[in-house]
Amino acid sequence: MARMAALWQKTRNYFLSKEFREYVTSTHFWGPVANWGLPLAAFKDMKESPELISGRMTTALIFYSAIFIRFAYRVQPRNLLLMACHGTNVVAQSVQASRYLHYRFGGGTKAEAGDPPATTAAAATSPSSQPPKQAS
Repeated sequence: MARMAALWQKTRNYFLSKEFREYVTSTHFWGPVANWGLPLAAFKDMKESPELISGRMTTALIFYSAIFIRFAYRVQPRNLLLMACHGTNVVAQSVQASRYLHYRFGGGTKAEAGDPPATTAAAATSPSSQPPKQAS
């Protein structure tokens, strides 16, 4: 119990310190906080139809975030909050990219439209599946 109280006191002292106030008022903190909008929007969009996904923009965001992961690690002092933000964005955009690829190239278009696939040749040539003949 004494260790827990000591940990609580140490945490409280850190949050009240000048060092923490300077961190919270810096761009090293607010830049990543603002960037969290990218992965949060991607997670929200996962509930939407995949036909709304832009393949080019999703690819660009994956590369953008991958570059910024490296930047956040290499900059001194390291910005781990920015690195976590862009790591999350790479994951979220990769999920969106897989949804896009499945929709565009994996037969997702037919499944989304609700078209039942023809299972037999007889079903494909049935009179109901052929267009009506025009009168001459």
